[in-house]
Amino acid sequence: MKQPLFLKPVFQERIWGGTALKENFGYDIPSEHTGECWAISGHLNGPSIVKNGPYAGKSLIELWDNHRGLFGNYDSKVFPLLTKILDANADLSVQVHPDDNYAEKHENGELGKTECWYIIDCKEDAEIIFGHHAQTKEEFEEMVANGNWDQLLRRIPIKPGDFFYLPSGMIHALCEGTLVLETQQNSDTTYRVYDYDRTNQDGNKRDLHLEKALDVSTIPHQESDVTMQHTVNQDAEVTTFVEEKYFSVHKWEINGKATFSMEQPFMLISVIDGTGSLKTNGESYALEKGEHFVVPHGSADLHFDGNLELIVSHP
Repeated sequence: MKQPLFLKPVFQERIWGGTALKENFGYDIPSEHTGECWAISGHLNGPSIVKNGPYAGKSLIELWDNHRGLFGNYDSKVFPLLTKILDANADLSVQVHPDDNYAEKHENGELGKTECWYIIDCKEDAEIIFGHHAQTKEEFEEMVANGNWDQLLRRIPIKPGDFFYLPSGMIHALCEGTLVLETQQNSDTTYRVYDYDRTNQDGNKRDLHLEKALDVSTIPHQESDVTMQHTVNQDAEVTTFVEEKYFSVHKWEINGKATFSMEQPFMLISVIDGTGSLKTNGESYALEKGEHFVVPHGSADLHFDGNLELIVSHP
């Protein structure tokens, strides 16, 4: 029987992290500087463990390697996606990620990192760094060398419910007071461009990776073309944020009952608000805010009931 795979989140402490993951989701976080919840992860740096059913206690990596049928025998050397929730209690470093080809060559065969952000919550005047103003590589290097960050970096205001698509090569950063669900390629490769001259508890600055960052950055900045689509399915409003090469990401807002058919090889689902239930294959599962699960290949229709806000992704 195909049961949804409910997963234990993995927490990562970060210099910029805080306590929002505990306050918003009730998670048992390791410290007051918890920056990341790796909610659905098949990455070696923090693999998710299954909580229920016949695969309880196994990691998503083990299932991918040894039970690929659960994922429709999807063709990828690693589990292709990574779902995170990020608590930017302070500004993140200004950074950029490589594409598949560059990461394969320079990062031991790691995948590249195209990602996207759904803003769960943020402070009133929150913003993000989303691209830059340099027209040439020379201009970019000159502005970095002279510390002209205000002229270089492109800042835009954000509000809860916003969605941003960040292809590899885009300069970006989350800024203070932001809680975000991130869907990304399964990669942990980040090149830091600027870190506000911060020091860690030992008084050391974190490494920058300017040479690699210059290699991979898109200069001049290019707008990513994302067209959202809205549809209604019974008591659910469905927003499709993006459908691209690496992933599709949707929001399902359910107030009542809604049924979804399983047309993908597998799906990643995160409950970002509300409570309710899921019925599939004759079994019922309680859902509450902060749960994350994978719907395996060949599952029967998914019958949801309740008031639920779900972020759903698939390759």
